[in-house]
Amino acid sequence: MKKAFTILELIFVLVVMGILSAILSPQIRSNKLREAAIQVVSHIRYTQHLAMVDDKFDANDDDWHKKRWQLIFGSSRYTKRKISYSIFSDNGSFDGNPNLGELALDPMSSDKFLSGGDSGILYTKDSRANKNMNIGLKYGIGSVTFTKGCAHSSVRRLTFDNFGRPIKGTINRYNSVFKANRLLKTTCKIVLTNSQGSVTIAIEPETGYAHIL
Repeated sequence: MKKAFTILELIFVLVVMGILSAILSPQIRSNKLREAAIQVVSHIRYTQHLAMVDDKFDANDDDWHKKRWQLIFGSSRYTKRKISYSIFSDNGSFDGNPNLGELALDPMSSDKFLSGGDSGILYTKDSRANKNMNIGLKYGIGSVTFTKGCAHSSVRRLTFDNFGRPIKGTINRYNSVFKANRLLKTTCKIVLTNSQGSVTIAIEPETGYAHIL
């Protein structure tokens, strides 16, 4: 004779499943803060990659070092006042800000730029923008703070030289290949904050290795 579950046993199983679901669901639920950090780390690493493979050195150009690849955060009406970031090389204007011709192309979609929108050149709503890079809209990021080794005034940008070494601050006014004390000497920490809390991204000096703490 086969044994069957009693109603009491079925109820007990359902209760246990409910308890497990309640415990596990917060861990399974999407964590937008961490998703944003993972994306930013990926793009920091890609910026470093561009800096190394697209060496800007030109013995006939005294300003070649100003063209290094960099990642910059900002917000404006073009980004719906939300924090966005862009990857670019300051190829000729040397004003410290990108124009469309200086933005990196998205390797996953050649008709898009690696920018979530940038003041004066690209709206987040533009089909050519990478909307995920508007981390204010996509992930609810309310602030991005550069601290420790890369704290430099209110500048929120990270640049890499042709060896992949991280540089803090702006480079468009450099009158030499390297300005004193601008190569990272200590770990740079970038803090992303939203309603869930905050997460810290670290960029190590010399190697430029980016990771989440």
